[in-house]
Amino acid sequence: MTASASVRARNLRTVGALAALFFLPLALAFYVYYGTAWRPAGHVNHGSLITPPRPLPPLVLPRTAPGRGPAVAETFRGSWTLIYVGDGACDEDCRHALLVMRQTHIALNKDMTRVGRVWLATGHCCAPEIAGSPEPGLLVLDASGPAAADLLGAFPAAGRAHALFVADPLGNLMMSYDARTDPRGLLLDLQKLLRLSHIG
Repeated sequence: MTASASVRARNLRTVGALAALFFLPLALAFYVYYGTAWRPAGHVNHGSLITPPRPLPPLVLPRTAPGRGPAVAETFRGSWTLIYVGDGACDEDCRHALLVMRQTHIALNKDMTRVGRVWLATGHCCAPEIAGSPEPGLLVLDASGPAAADLLGAFPAAGRAHALFVADPLGNLMMSYDARTDPRGLLLDLQKLLRLSHIG
């Protein structure tokens, strides 16, 4: 073999090796994605998506505090809303969920005016320390009557005592969070939603 043929063969091997470096990972990716049942399990949100989003019916529920009286029908429309659904006696789980909701709201800083907070009290309304001197900005609604049945039916029942829910400005229930775990995840998701949202 002449020197030029040897150089040519070496160059062809180099080109072949470079082509393999490019095409082999691509071929492997196509095979794994289309030829097997495996799919990536990763996701970017911290909460549980409610799919499809559930529209919350516009209801006029009694406002328990401050001042009592009916709430407006568009409670869940026009802004993002953090919602807690629980008994008005407000046990330790309830108080913890409300605390997480308040701290998350405060941590939103300048965006906190874009997010409302609602507690739907499902019975025994309401704990005197909350009804008598409510947290500023927390809307407490009496959802213990039969008129609230359709509204409460939109919220997943499993783990509800520990859950915080997010509704979008169009009144759609879209995410839930376990207040006992990763409360920072709720804040991160809300910050992302507010940054990307052109409504509310």
